[in-house]
Amino acid sequence: MSSQAQTSLVPAPLTGGKLVMGSFAVALATFMNVLDSSIANVAIPTISGNLGVSVDEGTWVITLFAAANAVAIPLTGWLTQRVGQIRLFVGAILLFVLSSWLCGIAPNLTMLLAARILQGAVAGPLIPLSQSILLSSFPREKSASALALWAMTATVGPIAGPALGGWMTDSYSWSWIFYINVPVGLFAAAITWTIYRDRETPTRKLPIDLVGLASLITWVASLQIMLDKGKDLDWFSSPVIIILAIVALLSFLFFVIWELTEPNPIIDLRLFMGRNFLAGTVAISVAFAVFFANLVVLPQWMQQYLAYPAVNAGLATAPLGIFAVLLAPVIGKILPKSELRVLATLSFVGYAAVFFMRSHYTTGVDTYTLVMPTLLQGIPTALFFVPLTAIILSGQPPAKIPAAAGLSNFVRVFCGAAGTSLATTVWNNRAVLHHARLAEQAGPNNPAYSAALASIQSTLGFTPGQAVAYFERSLNTQAIMLGLNDIFWISGVIFVAIVPLIWFTKPGKGQVSDAAAAAH
Repeated sequence: MSSQAQTSLVPAPLTGGKLVMGSFAVALATFMNVLDSSIANVAIPTISGNLGVSVDEGTWVITLFAAANAVAIPLTGWLTQRVGQIRLFVGAILLFVLSSWLCGIAPNLTMLLAARILQGAVAGPLIPLSQSILLSSFPREKSASALALWAMTATVGPIAGPALGGWMTDSYSWSWIFYINVPVGLFAAAITWTIYRDRETPTRKLPIDLVGLASLITWVASLQIMLDKGKDLDWFSSPVIIILAIVALLSFLFFVIWELTEPNPIIDLRLFMGRNFLAGTVAISVAFAVFFANLVVLPQWMQQYLAYPAVNAGLATAPLGIFAVLLAPVIGKILPKSELRVLATLSFVGYAAVFFMRSHYTTGVDTYTLVMPTLLQGIPTALFFVPLTAIILSGQPPAKIPAAAGLSNFVRVFCGAAGTSLATTVWNNRAVLHHARLAEQAGPNNPAYSAALASIQSTLGFTPGQAVAYFERSLNTQAIMLGLNDIFWISGVIFVAIVPLIWFTKPGKGQVSDAAAAAH
């Protein structure tokens, strides 16, 4: 046992320059992590083209990172007690830097996906530890400000990612979306170690639930691969998909039974017996799945069907961060005095309104119409993370808060990966359906169709064959647009539908101070 473990003294909150630099370094590490969950979004078409794979296969760069990240999160508590909070946090940053470099030099998709899985796995402890370290750096009465700072960095990352990724992809190469982590990570690790190394937490040897971990990895991996490959293999007409589904189901059932009977489970599933934890975790996870999936499909549509360069597609999503950043300090101040369920409800209603606005897009949409909903989306985004996190942790004893935070983060991140896979599949299926419906009207017996072909030939000087091909491309673009509108509309309906989950939770007070007490 380390010397730190032999003392019961809790380090005092940081002050002055140490508080500023320490908070900045921890926030920077958080930003780097969440940035990587979205920075590849606008680069997927470029990465896919350079590596000679389809865009659907390129999307695995996003989903496998998220799945690996989700699996690693529950290990944070065990690793913290074995290694120490600060050593684990700094070590995770350095390994993240190494895996980012491996992503950048990957010569093919297989190597890139392997590096992304490693990157997601080593990033697992960064989010929960960053929350804990920030809370321990501030006085308890300032804990709301600490959570607001964390939420701001966690929110801005996915927002800034597409813009930064698009600029790097267009100006340099897609490898630089990973290389950028090297100097940022080394700086964050150096500052964090310098300031926090004397504030190490006690360490002790604990058994690890290897059976639970193995079953967790099995069902998450098989389910994610099934979701990623389902469209390519025509879902359950493929024996591979059927086998993956059976493995996922059986390993999940085994995992649940094992974890409920294991004295030292890797995930404490009994937390779901708490009303606030259950409803809050389901609400934040479903909402994040919809939010993140739309962050992926929107830039892809702009690049593939509106001919936006990667940097322009990224910039079109960047305004989301304006209100998210401006309102974060305000949320930190009003949070202790506000009814959390009202704030979370306003967030979900705001998201629904934004997605219903987007469901009216057309193939001729202008930049203003694209950007305005994105700008307004920053308002519900600012109200999203902190109130729901506080609801989830409310009523938990201090000893259970780290496990509760880890489990809710695991479910949220995994749902983000699964949601992205499902959204791309639903988009494709709806586009195919709309294409078939539109094509039914495009026959020689339809005077409007014949007139359209004649107009194309006379206006553009095309031959009859060229006119038919041009019309087919236009029809396909329209079908893709209608399919995406369906995604937006469904997203809005989902946000409205999960509002009752928020009101299933019990109102509580002192949630933030409880979290701070656990961190202290």
